[in-house]
Amino acid sequence: MSGKAIIRRPGEGKSVKLAGHPMAFLVTASDTRHTSMFEWTIPSGFSTGLHVHRVQEETFYVLEGECEWQVGRERVLATPGTYVFLPPGVPHDIGNTSDKVARVLMTVSPPGHERYFEELAETVARGGAADPAAIAELRARYDTDQLSALKS
Repeated sequence: MSGKAIIRRPGEGKSVKLAGHPMAFLVTASDTRHTSMFEWTIPSGFSTGLHVHRVQEETFYVLEGECEWQVGRERVLATPGTYVFLPPGVPHDIGNTSDKVARVLMTVSPPGHERYFEELAETVARGGAADPAAIAELRARYDTDQLSALKS
């Protein structure tokens, strides 16, 4: 952790491409002991697949676009201004069933989940997204039990 204030202007800082769209790392484990924050552009047709975290807490806040998410047993139409807090143990699927990209702010506590996104981006870039076993192994290392397949 750096102990310094972090100011990120548009286009600054680290990002990765997931399914061809950017995920900007706003705050990571190198900056804080408490939470990571990401700006995630979710492409049309993308779905994380149903999964659950054992330790992590996540939040999502929709900035633009429209998504359809599963949170526990509930289906949520997530439009701009929709906020979701997910404590550990709640199965969820974050997806975009619309025909346009969506943008969300996402937090993950404790921090460090950026390493998962970095590895996922590398795996997808190699064409590994179609291998459910590789994705499940990756997710298992990062506090994620996969219940259904990732869809990119």
